[in-house]
Amino acid sequence: MIPKLHYISQGNSANEQHANIQKACASGVELVLLDVQNYSDKKLFKLAKQARETTAHYQTRLIIANNYKIAKEIKADGVHLTNLGNCPRLVRKELYSWQIIGATANNLETCQTYISKEVNYIYLSPFQSQNLKASIEKVLGLNGLTAILETLNTKIPILATGGVNIEAITRILETGVSGVAVSNEITQDANAIKAYSQLLNDSSTLEQRYTFE
Repeated sequence: MIPKLHYISQGNSANEQHANIQKACASGVELVLLDVQNYSDKKLFKLAKQARETTAHYQTRLIIANNYKIAKEIKADGVHLTNLGNCPRLVRKELYSWQIIGATANNLETCQTYISKEVNYIYLSPFQSQNLKASIEKVLGLNGLTAILETLNTKIPILATGGVNIEAITRILETGVSGVAVSNEITQDANAIKAYSQLLNDSSTLEQRYTFE
């Protein structure tokens, strides 16, 4: 069961990351993806443990980006893979049976690969340019999201992310995505969670369900 609204954590330090996660949880977000770059395992473990305590207090789900060992150690709700370097089937063997696996894809072929390996949900990214450094990833836009989703025709939840904003949310949902993963707007103002929740069928608690056949 995957909530329709995810918060992808941001912050220039571990303390800032944790503070932003606290604000998002207090404002009602139901799933947090802890996504940090270039942290040592020791530093990530400390932050992840703090995040687990906070999310547990608010009954919010916590997903850890890539580091499945730490995700298992702190009993996070799952792990999110950002590249094909980690095979979901192999990662699943390292997790508890109740933990979920998500993954990020940029094209149809990668989505199909992840679906064949039985991930629980997929992020399609980026929806639009985020003014970051040059990337090899193709900006999908509304047309790209629509084309991929129509071809996939899957029950696995597909969420749009990467430059998602409140102004575009209605059009994004018309592409057929199950929900969205947001970073900047929620980091800047956690009250944005309420606005997103209203637009996501008036509740971010409505969930997509998928059972492996």
